[in-house]
Amino acid sequence: MEVNSDSLKNILTLRYDPSFEPLLPKQRWENFQEKKSSNYLNIIENTLENTFKKYEKSLKQKPVISLSSGIDSTLVLTLLRNLYPDIDIDSISISFSESFDESPKAKKLAEKFQTNHHVIKIENFLENLPEAISIVGAPFWDLHWYEVAKSAKSLGNLLISGDGGDELFGGYTFRYQKFNSLVSRNSTPFEKIKSYIACHERDWVSDQANVFGTKPNFLWDDIFLHLKPYFDNPLEPLNQVFLADFNGKLLYNMSPIYNKFHNHFNLDYLAPILSDELISFATHIPIQQKYDSTTNTGKLLLRQILKKYGVLDLVTTKKQGFSINTVNLWKSYGQKLCNLFLIDGQIVNEGWINSDWIKKYIHEKEPKPEIVNKFLGLLAFEIWFRIFVSKDMKSHEKLNV
Repeated sequence: MEVNSDSLKNILTLRYDPSFEPLLPKQRWENFQEKKSSNYLNIIENTLENTFKKYEKSLKQKPVISLSSGIDSTLVLTLLRNLYPDIDIDSISISFSESFDESPKAKKLAEKFQTNHHVIKIENFLENLPEAISIVGAPFWDLHWYEVAKSAKSLGNLLISGDGGDELFGGYTFRYQKFNSLVSRNSTPFEKIKSYIACHERDWVSDQANVFGTKPNFLWDDIFLHLKPYFDNPLEPLNQVFLADFNGKLLYNMSPIYNKFHNHFNLDYLAPILSDELISFATHIPIQQKYDSTTNTGKLLLRQILKKYGVLDLVTTKKQGFSINTVNLWKSYGQKLCNLFLIDGQIVNEGWINSDWIKKYIHEKEPKPEIVNKFLGLLAFEIWFRIFVSKDMKSHEKLNV
């Protein structure tokens, strides 16, 4: 296997690879043209329930749900239990060391909906990175779904998640607020692209071009060109963000990566929010029904459904979703592992990554989150390179210090 220069630059800048074959339908700007309806809530709820009914046989054989205590997974569990009050359900939450822990709230939800709840505690998130990368076949570091899928397989054969709620119903409020502050309806496509990238500040670093060595020939213009179709169209600016988000990490990171893990562990998978029917409907919902800019609140319609069932007060208000505090991870394991693998790394010696950039930041004790994330991306690239290119690392090896 050889390094694909374009894929590398995209993964280390956008955290997704547009060369992946998408499993979900790629959206055009026309798909996000707004259409008003008088019964959004009923359509959303009925569409989700109809999706469950298509899987009724599997659902009656002890499904496993990934439960983070956020709005999306809570909504899915709420409707699933309402539709099938007597089925046996397992739920799992992942708790990462020295990170925000949603598992206590998830446990309360599990008790309310009578699921068999399991909390998977992960001390060193990077320990199984070689195996996860070998399954995915690409140099990604944010592979927490490996732990979810592995744990789910030990409990059942059908894994259910709330994926898609952020992209379709307005979950990235921190991004919308910043984007709105940077653009206007008169902003040019280029200005909106720059603002959109600025809202993903943890995916890239201020000296991004200096990360790369002589081989990749990194240019920001290539990144802008990829994003141009999402911002050079008649949509309102925030709907353009929704379009770019759907056609970004969801399409070219989460969906294909999760599928690799499901296939590896022989798991069936159900993400009811991402059914074709709900995607086709939700993309046309007016932005005001999804996001309130005055309060910076998203997922307005999903919140109303949860309120109807009396569970809105049980969800985590701050968006997390099995998140890892990467700065704490850096202090405990990341910095030592990056020192071990990157100072004289193969990706440096082969001209893919600039050793000067590594040396500039590797010894920082309190680096910015975007610096840490970049190092984790480089560590993943080094591991991928050793497994697939030089072939002097085995997938079963553990990353410990």
